Amino acid sequence: MKRLNIEVSIKNIKAMLAITLVLLIFPGVVFAQERLSLTAGIANIRSGPGTEYDVLWQVEQYHPFIIIEKKEDWYKIKDFENDVAWLNKSLLGKIEGVITIKDKCNIRSKPGTKSQVLFTVEKGVPFKVLERKENWIKIEHADGDVGWIYKTLVW
Repeated sequence: MKRLNIEVSIKNIKAMLAITLVLLIFPGVVFAQERLSLTAGIANIRSGPGTEYDVLWQVEQYHPFIIIEKKEDWYKIKDFENDVAWLNKSLLGKIEGVITIKDKCNIRSKPGTKSQVLFTVEKGVPFKVLERKENWIKIEHADGDVGWIYKTLVW
């Protein structure tokens, strides 16, 4: 009976070690990362968790981020270009935001490549998601412009 308990314990230890190894090597694969978007009109992205740290750049409303660390009222964030910095948590919310990742993105009147192009935007323009229809996303810019974009053009 003791031999069986030892074998079971060794199997449990091996399983726990394997899970730990996976978590260390692939943390984003095992757990979904929290994704939030900017709720303020414009925000300063900082080098550290506080207003005394340098402003690295600014972002517009609806800019999406992945939260990688929380420290009191500050979130360490990662953007679509894998840049990492800090942002006060009061400026973020659970708005579904996307950002363009191609140099020229057509925003259309309806979902489909044959529909009218309403306007074109450059890489790095954030939008709020209003609706999804197959491979198309209905989006709204902070200035009120609304249209449809193909999903591979955004992050």
